[in-house]
Amino acid sequence: MLHEIISYIGTLDPALIYLVLFLFAFIENIFPPAPSDFVVLFGATLIANSTLGFIPILLLTSIGSGLGFIVMYLIGEYFGEKILRKGKFKFIKEESLNKADRFFHKYGYNIIIINRFLPGTRAVVSFFCGVHRLKPVRTFIYAGVSSFFWNALLIFLGIKLGENLQLIDSYLARYSLIILSLTVLVIVFVLIRFWMKKKKDK
Repeated sequence: MLHEIISYIGTLDPALIYLVLFLFAFIENIFPPAPSDFVVLFGATLIANSTLGFIPILLLTSIGSGLGFIVMYLIGEYFGEKILRKGKFKFIKEESLNKADRFFHKYGYNIIIINRFLPGTRAVVSFFCGVHRLKPVRTFIYAGVSSFFWNALLIFLGIKLGENLQLIDSYLARYSLIILSLTVLVIVFVLIRFWMKKKKDK
């Protein structure tokens, strides 16, 4: 099943697939729930079938991630103070913000380096980089390096996945059969219990 799905996607226009990968990599920095890592991993499986290239995917996803990071940085730089320090959020105390300031100025660049390896926090990190006005050039270089290595890892795993689709398909088929068998057994057990209880009540 999985092999058939990926084979079908492989018949699509490569330019369209590249565009989708780029957009998901970009959007995730602004809308964290976007499943960009899964999309990149899934797209990279097509490399094993010679539909797409390693370098184009790596460059496009890294550029998309970098641009998304920059957008959130700029939002944090221009609107962060107004959002955080103007009393709009009563639960955010000035003392907590001051601690965050000191922490980010001390460890901010280190956090950027591992940023891509922390799913779910990427938009927050880029936003607070802007809020604390870390040096833009250094920040963007670090963010680009982090994106590059993370995407390279995802693409490598995607290629390995693509090379073993038939094996994975067989495992999934066995897993589905086991789950189906257990479900049938549970249903049969419940029906027997219900029948025995009903007979006993009579």
